[in-house]
Amino acid sequence: MIRTDLLALTPEVLAALSNRGLVRRAAKAVEGGEAPTLAVDDDGAVRAAHPDGVTSTLPAGAPLATGVCSCAAPGVCRHLLALVLTYQRQHANDPDPASPPPAPADEPTGDGGPATGAEAGRDTAGAGGAGHGPFAVGGDEPWRWSPGDVSDEELAAAVGAPALAVAERRRRGGYTAVVRRPGPEDPVPQVELSTGTVRFLVPRQIGYARSDAAGGDGAAVALAVWACRAADREQPDRREAQVRVGGTVSVVDRPALDAAVTLAGEVLLAGAVHTGAGVAARLAAVRRDLDAAGLRWPLLALDELAGQLDAYDARSARYRPETLAEVLAELPARRRAVVNGGATPAQRVLGTDEPAETPLRRLRLTGLGARVRETAGEVAVDVVLAHPAAAGVLVLRREFTAAEGDPLTGHTLAGRRVAGSTLGALAAGNVVSESAVRSAAHRLRFAAGRLARTAVTPGTGSWAELPPALLARDLDALAATLAERPPRLLRPRTAAESVRVLALGEVRAIGYAAGEQRLEATVTGAAGGVAKVSAVHRAVAPGALDALAAALGGTHGTPRYVSGTVRRGAGGLVVEALAVVADTVVVPDLAAGAGDGELAGAVADPPDPVAGALRAASSLLAQAAHTGLRQLPGGFRDRLRDAGAGLARVGLDRCGAALTDLAGALGADPGDAAVRAWVDAQIRLLVTAESR
Repeated sequence: MIRTDLLALTPEVLAALSNRGLVRRAAKAVEGGEAPTLAVDDDGAVRAAHPDGVTSTLPAGAPLATGVCSCAAPGVCRHLLALVLTYQRQHANDPDPASPPPAPADEPTGDGGPATGAEAGRDTAGAGGAGHGPFAVGGDEPWRWSPGDVSDEELAAAVGAPALAVAERRRRGGYTAVVRRPGPEDPVPQVELSTGTVRFLVPRQIGYARSDAAGGDGAAVALAVWACRAADREQPDRREAQVRVGGTVSVVDRPALDAAVTLAGEVLLAGAVHTGAGVAARLAAVRRDLDAAGLRWPLLALDELAGQLDAYDARSARYRPETLAEVLAELPARRRAVVNGGATPAQRVLGTDEPAETPLRRLRLTGLGARVRETAGEVAVDVVLAHPAAAGVLVLRREFTAAEGDPLTGHTLAGRRVAGSTLGALAAGNVVSESAVRSAAHRLRFAAGRLARTAVTPGTGSWAELPPALLARDLDALAATLAERPPRLLRPRTAAESVRVLALGEVRAIGYAAGEQRLEATVTGAAGGVAKVSAVHRAVAPGALDALAAALGGTHGTPRYVSGTVRRGAGGLVVEALAVVADTVVVPDLAAGAGDGELAGAVADPPDPVAGALRAASSLLAQAAHTGLRQLPGGFRDRLRDAGAGLARVGLDRCGAALTDLAGALGADPGDAAVRAWVDAQIRLLVTAESR
């Protein structure tokens, strides 16, 4: 009996199940003549006798984590790894273990039950989707498989009855998931749940599925399998599918959300200028209700609203009328999407599945750079870290208060210590932690404790191993992916959601716009497409532009990767750079320098009348939110009509009509009709600006 599951364990999978150091140690021992002696029982159990006297056993049909070893090491030890590596050497010439098995006679249904009559008579794809669409099982490629094809019996055997019961309760209430199908460049299917990301490490071996959240994997694996079944049934042709599983689709009254929208309308009518101190108690009460209802994204939006009002009261530079206007539109936008049954599932719009915090099991992170910001004497450093196992990004924030006469800069803060290392080392290094905790907004913290350990090693910029969801080689494909996302007003409120790594082809030009103190470089992707890498001078990071220009210009060797926040602009993709990888990792915001370097080249910046019209209209709506719809100055309605006409002249007729409608709704005593008209106009302007 050949253990095909053991033959399918690649070095990357073994490292995910243990760690790279143990895998290297076991491989060195096996290759150095210290391989164990193996014996295979009739049922397929593999027993190993090691040269150091240790014995280990891997039961038949069981994942590596269930192996038994007589050594004292917990979990997957080097002896079990040596057992696998030795077994693979002995069967190196066996047929490919990943070739698709015959389709079972009884296919699972999309919601977990066995197939009946008509369902069993369908083609061999079944509810799991094999044979449906470009990501279905078939052909010679071992990555062409779907976890949705796992039968109910296999699933129950893999996760156990208790875990399956927990998952069933969750399914009855309904949940959402994002299914990322495998491909030749990333052969591991992944399912993003609210509690973590499940990865199916070995084709057709459900026992090797692994969640990045601390605790048992069983319930998460079952939920992920059911999500794959739903994706295979509903969206077989999409590489990334967002699905809703179980529960009911009927609209449910959400009084906490209604109260938040009502409060936002009252703030809009009064304006930040005239909102009294009594609003703080209202905000606190609504916040408690949102938290109790588990409406995570409206809760975070309300927190931002409260922060803006507090900042205005304190006359702080953190207050921005544009930010206030955006959040006042976001709350009603999320409610409308839920009530009107939009394309995005309600759970994704409201964040109802999101726990406030999720402890993560042992994880590896890759530093993608840092962003340094200063507001009213306070400096915040956001260290951006890729979480490859979850195909996501986490942000570690540290805030500092500058002493009088001692201004803080990114370079001086790079040496500040956190989690036993420095901010600079975290931003450019590799992190392994057993104490990481992730918030719903994908903020990262390291829990304190005697047993909690976090290690940081210098990074070499080996970003080629990042998953395709984070690493873009074809920039045109990245632009298309960004265009498919829901509007930002409805997306999860997660930090650094738009951070990507671009694999570079070449740097075509570097220029500097002196008037805006903006550096801009035109780059190509390794597999095609063009983007602009952009950075603006900030006093808190004086050396950033010089460091970015040097890195992109080849001072540290040929630039191979650039990380940053990616958005769509009128001329194509725009990347606000976080780090550049050449022969070293350069983090511009943390670089030394006074900002007095010579920046050559010019930036061609042709007029953009559409952007100008949108800015003018958005500025008016932000002024209305700042002043209050009930306290607008004379002539404001005429200014709205003029801005609407300006939008119509550049082809944005609906945006122009929305501003004209708002002008008509503003009377002597504006009320709910004026609030609705303002929200309509603000949503339309925000979505239009984002979709350019």
